[in-house]
Amino acid sequence: MYLWLAMAELEEADAAQLHQEDVDIKQRHISIQTKLEGLEVLVDLNGAGRKSCPLCPEEKFKACYSHKLRRHLQNLHWKVHVEFEGQRMCICHLPCRNLKPGLNGDQASGRHVAHYHCVVCYVTIARRTDMIGHLKRHVNKGETEASYCGSPDVPFEEPAPLGQAYEIMKELGTNVQLLPNHTTPQKSDTYFNRKMKTNRQLVFCSLAVLAEERNPLECLDAFGATGIMGLQWAKHLGNAVKVTITDISDTCIKMIKENCELNRIRVDGGPRGSRPPPPRGPDGVSIEAEGTPIATVEVVKMDANVTMHLWPYDYIHLNPFGTAVNYLDAAFRNVRNLGIISVTSTDTGSLYSKSPNVTLRHYGCHIVRTEYYRELAARMVVATMARAAARCNKGIEVLLAVALEHFVLVVVRVLRGPTQADETAKKLRKLVHCQWCEERVFLKLGNMVDETLPCNCHGSLPGKTAVQLGPLWSGPLFNTGFLRRMLSAAVQHSMEDIQTLVKNLICESDCTTLKSLVHGPSALTNQVECGVVIKTLQSGGESGAAELSVKRKSGEELGSVVKKVKSDGSLDHPPFYYSIHRHSIRGMNMPKLNKFLQYLTEAGFRVSRTHFDPTGVRTDATLEQFKTVLTKYSVPTYTNVRATETSASTEKIA
Repeated sequence: MYLWLAMAELEEADAAQLHQEDVDIKQRHISIQTKLEGLEVLVDLNGAGRKSCPLCPEEKFKACYSHKLRRHLQNLHWKVHVEFEGQRMCICHLPCRNLKPGLNGDQASGRHVAHYHCVVCYVTIARRTDMIGHLKRHVNKGETEASYCGSPDVPFEEPAPLGQAYEIMKELGTNVQLLPNHTTPQKSDTYFNRKMKTNRQLVFCSLAVLAEERNPLECLDAFGATGIMGLQWAKHLGNAVKVTITDISDTCIKMIKENCELNRIRVDGGPRGSRPPPPRGPDGVSIEAEGTPIATVEVVKMDANVTMHLWPYDYIHLNPFGTAVNYLDAAFRNVRNLGIISVTSTDTGSLYSKSPNVTLRHYGCHIVRTEYYRELAARMVVATMARAAARCNKGIEVLLAVALEHFVLVVVRVLRGPTQADETAKKLRKLVHCQWCEERVFLKLGNMVDETLPCNCHGSLPGKTAVQLGPLWSGPLFNTGFLRRMLSAAVQHSMEDIQTLVKNLICESDCTTLKSLVHGPSALTNQVECGVVIKTLQSGGESGAAELSVKRKSGEELGSVVKKVKSDGSLDHPPFYYSIHRHSIRGMNMPKLNKFLQYLTEAGFRVSRTHFDPTGVRTDATLEQFKTVLTKYSVPTYTNVRATETSASTEKIA
């Protein structure tokens, strides 16, 4: 009797387990199984006749008999599985992913890519090693519970966009939804990089400064992705800006519109210039009155080049994945006078001399790896923008150039007219670089290469030691007045992350140390920026109004202002910098960096630190003068050793 009851309980437990497994199978993709028998259950291998593989299309694997199909499931699908918490993700050949384009670029003539289905999220990944890394990231984030919601009845349909699949991220008071694979640009249309927060805040501050000069501004975020940058503009600057967000991907456009609803921002997707009336509910009450949208954003599905060719803008931001050289001509063609163009380049392989052939192809510059390679990359991007502006009979003034993490950000103001274009083109010069001592100087017309460099390496060493780099931008990379107003905007909008960086940029622009920079409440004085008189924060002078204001100058005043700024060469910071570690003397203990800056200042040189290199020193001294001061204040290493030995012997005697 007891044996019969035990057998009944065992059968009930087995039935419940089988039922639970059936429920689990219905909630995950058919390629995810716990045992090999699970794959065989999908096809009745005991039956007669030919049978098709459940994980392969007919054109890849034709129907065959049971013994051959069993070997196929075991050797092709089960053998290369990825295991995660008892679940095994077998390789899938079904058309769950988009077709891989053929050689002629036609998607119809392409082929389906083999892939794995993640057991935690609904993402599909092609490579096995990438899937293993993807699962490790899930473990690091604590996402170890399987949440795949695909049904075996509809295996090719993606889950609904709304739900737990999205991750909500908040930055600068703006909420955005992120897909699980948002960190992989090759596998996600809505790419989002958390490390670009500094870049987004710098771009925001530059737009806020322009909004103080004139409003309303028409600004363009040409590569929306999740739309976070354009949403931040609209949410914090309000009616001062008219934001347009564009992207070529349907997934991105859908995501941007959902993020607009998440932040109570009304979407305007109609024709440009026509604002549709607010939608009304079934009771006739305006939805806008109920939800009270805080701003309006225009979302357009269009190529960035087409958008910039069709409509003019006051502010344009280009942030493609990689280089932005393909979009510069369209940006400069239709930007308004005294407008601003900001460009973010993430192709560090070509910018930092890792791929010189790509650098020559994209930027038309010849460069080599140097100690100042980050500033070299910034000047190369500015030179490319200057040539694009000159082709449209426009000139530029560089307001900001930053190289941080894995991106280079350049912000320029556009000046219309052939005269401004000629002045800009004159600042594109070749750079002569000594490969032995790394001395450098911009080449002037009519000078020989060996006579240009102040070092004598070409005379003391055999062969040629100098190379020509560029052409590069030889003008300044910063505008002090614009940076000071960016600092004011950063303080106003509580951006503590970039305030220190902007202060360092102000010191680098003035070529002074941080101690000499006066902060706090100070007076407002006029400063000239490319023909515009702008009231900006300065450390001295008579007190003025409390608000920032802008006044356009007439044509005669504009010409005199440009000549005045051009003649005053002391305002420009010295080009490039020297690394104190690169030029340290062997067997000598060099002084601390801040002390060394003080010694250079006492020697009569302009000096500051640089954000391009934490050990770099920007100064107007030549390399020989730099080494002279460094040698003078360096202490031999053996002196410290003798002093230590003397103190040790004194202690023993005592």
